[in-house]
Amino acid sequence: MYKSFYDSPLGRITLLSDGEFLTHLLLPGQERYLSQTMGAEEKELEIFSCTKNWLDNYFQGKILSLPPISLKGTSFQKEVWNLLLEIPYGRYRTYGEIASKLAAIRKVPRISAQAVGGAISRNPISIIVPCHRVIGANKKLVGYQGGILLKEKLLRMEGGYP
Repeated sequence: MYKSFYDSPLGRITLLSDGEFLTHLLLPGQERYLSQTMGAEEKELEIFSCTKNWLDNYFQGKILSLPPISLKGTSFQKEVWNLLLEIPYGRYRTYGEIASKLAAIRKVPRISAQAVGGAISRNPISIIVPCHRVIGANKKLVGYQGGILLKEKLLRMEGGYP
């Protein structure tokens, strides 16, 4: 495991890689993942350069194609995270909308918005897999690993939240 750091307008972001793919993007306040950085070798890899370039552009309001990422989780989590990747820059969806879309894909009557929220809360690659673009049914900001203020800042920066 390798790590690198990126100084962003949000604070210091920690990047983790298996050497080929980005495996984690940890925002300030995501202490629950800090144990994964222990023992990781600090090294500048091509994946980190690519990710930093993507982040530079993102914070300037420009979107490039995604850096190579590796999402490790359950099949349910990966399905949810892939739906997050479909949410356009500057837009948002509710947990219920994501649950309904996943239910349609799986051809089942219903999937719990809470189950979707649980999967979203385990997203290891914040910002790039845009979990900040998912809000509550009443259009209120709820649940974000980096904290609600950070979620609001990202949405306002993207112009997607009043």
